[in-house]
Amino acid sequence: MPDRSIESDLLFTLFEVQRLLRLFADKQASRYGLNRAQWAVLAKLERTEGLKQADVAELMEMQPITLTRLIDKLCKAGLIERRGDETDRRINRLYLTKAARPLLAQLAVLRGEITQAALADISISDAHRLIAQLGTVKDNVRNALQGNAPVDSEKAKERHYG
Repeated sequence: MPDRSIESDLLFTLFEVQRLLRLFADKQASRYGLNRAQWAVLAKLERTEGLKQADVAELMEMQPITLTRLIDKLCKAGLIERRGDETDRRINRLYLTKAARPLLAQLAVLRGEITQAALADISISDAHRLIAQLGTVKDNVRNALQGNAPVDSEKAKERHYG
């Protein structure tokens, strides 16, 4: 059973860290004329180009209309393009443009700067331990949502993102 201070501090601390990281990422992304949500769409497409808009919305846990507005702005900026699906003309698939590539390289540097600021005064080994422990917390919560027992982190082989 967790100690009383952990029960009172864990969620507050996690939520506050998330809020502050979002604010910081938005502020830093504005240097490139983007917000964090637009950056997230570009990053998602960098990993998996050709996704359907509906799939991106689901992966980002975002309403389709909200994503559509983001995509419209990114298309207007010349960073992504919609292409029709070969088998179903009602479906749009999303692709990065050539103009997005240099920006993504700059955003990768920015991601490093944000990470460096967040982990200042934390050793590399402690940072790795923190990431592993947060991964275990994420797996535990995911399993609780699914009604499963907690996962033995030593046995979990597959990394999950998102």
